[in-house]
Parts: sequence; C-alpha cells; structure tokens
Amino acid sequence: MTNPACPWCGAPGDGASLSCRACGAAWASPPNPTDSGWCEVPPIPDMARIEFGRSTCQVEGTFVPVADMRLEAGDGVYFAQQSLLWKEPAVAISRMPLRGAWRRLFAGLPLVMAQAHGPGHAAFSQDAPGEMIAVPLEHGRSLDVRPHAFLVASLAVHYDWFWTGLWFSTRWGGIYYPVGRIMDRFTAGTAPGLLVLHAAGNVFLRHLEDGEALLVKPAALLFKDSSVRMRLHVEQVGQAGLTSFWGSILAPRRCVWLRMTGPGRVAIQSAYQHLEDDGGAVSRSSPSTSQDV
Repeated sequence: MTNPACPWCGAPGDGASLSCRACGAAWASPPNPTDSGWCEVPPIPDMARIEFGRSTCQVEGTFVPVADMRLEAGDGVYFAQQSLLWKEPAVAISRMPLRGAWRRLFAGLPLVMAQAHGPGHAAFSQDAPGEMIAVPLEHGRSLDVRPHAFLVASLAVHYDWFWTGLWFSTRWGGIYYPVGRIMDRFTAGTAPGLLVLHAAGNVFLRHLEDGEALLVKPAALLFKDSSVRMRLHVEQVGQAGLTSFWGSILAPRRCVWLRMTGPGRVAIQSAYQHLEDDGGAVSRSSPSTSQDV
C-alpha cells in the first residue's frame, strides 16, 4: 500500500511522521477551502523537520519561529544577512554576489546576501511575529515573492529579481509603487530545492484557473506563481458623477488593488501595512484599470 501524498505540496508521505517532510504541513490539517475558494495555510508545527537534499530544516517556536538548519558537508543555504540568528563555528559564511546593487539600494532591498556551507548547524529568524512558510520547489518551478518576505533558501534554488512595473504618480508629484519596485524570483534548477518565507499574520492560499481574476491589496500579497499576471486596478470610492474639481479634492478616497489573473497560486498575509499616498489625483500610471464606485 502506497503512502498518501501531502495535500499541500504533493510530496509522498512516509507513513510515520506527523508532518510532511517536504513542506512541514501537519497531516491532520488538509486544505479546507472556504466558499470563496481560499485555504488557510496551517502554521508549521513546532519542532517539525523538513528535508532538503541530505540536510534538514527544523522549525522551532510558534510566535517568532526559527529555521534551524542542519547542513551536511557540501550542502548550503543563502539568506539575507540580517536573518542569521546563530551558527556553529564549523559553518562557513561567504558573500553571495548580487546583480544591480544600486537598483536594489534605491528599492530598499538588501545589498548583501550571504551563504552558509555545512557541515554544522545555522539558524535563521525574521525577528518579528508571524508564520514560517516552507515552499518546496520542483525542477523548473518559479515563485515570485514580495520584498522582505524571503528568509532562507537552499543552494539548489536560483535567485533573481525583476521590476514589477506597477506604479502611479499624482498631480502633486508623488510616485508610488504599491507592491514595491522589485520582487524576488526563486527558481529550482536541475534539482529540487527549499524556499522558506516569513509572513505577517495568517497566510491564505488560492488557486486561480486560467483567465480567472482576483483583486488583492498590494501590501497583502505574499507570493504568486510566476504564471500569475498582475496589474494595477484603482477604484475611486464615492466619486461617480462628481466634477473634476471635486474629484481631485476627494482623490484620497481611492482603493488601489492588484488584479491577479491565473493560472497559478496566489498567497496573501492578513497583517500588512496600508498604502498611503499624498492624496493628489492620479496623473499617470503603469497599464491599469479603474472604476468609480
């Protein structure tokens, strides 16, 4: 009799552990979609152990969880430098070169990423309350992640970044990037890899069919499959039928959304910072849609 596959990531089970060894999800917490199609991603249980290559990642704690990596000789991970919590002396740390340093600086992203090489233990934390999400990536799969959500990834996962191309400017001179100027992109190479993210609040996941669209708050987006397309959508609240003069005065009453179009997965976090702009009427923007409500 074959063991059932993990309902979250599809990895085969071993019939003995209480949680998936590929993503850490508890076997007792299968997806339970709401009427609207969302599934709450369960927190990784305390002390759950995740395997990648010959190494393991043990998630410790629940309020501010820690990823405790046991790295075998020849295995390694990379990470944002400030997320390293502790390490054993035998673990070697080296700098990971990044392209576009000046552009990353202007986008508010880390200029330096580092690598940790086994053998030995090294642990990582975001130094903030929330949930830890482990995403196993199969060969050729890519995931786009919002800025500052990345925690650590195995060396089998290739790192890159891209311009979001989503922005708007106002008559008062402000230029805004609701989801950030740059997003991270992680792709599994010739071998499967592990990507670990930190999310604020609770995490919810939804699968979009081909052509299916959804509006989400830009700051709430956690990650998406690279196949999911996104663009801006602006709703002018309570301005239908107003003159351009009064419409410009009431411009702060607008909602800025991301229009996500499938196919693929979209994950959001329930705790996020609200977008604040100068309130001027939108003068220019990247390709977007708008609506008066």
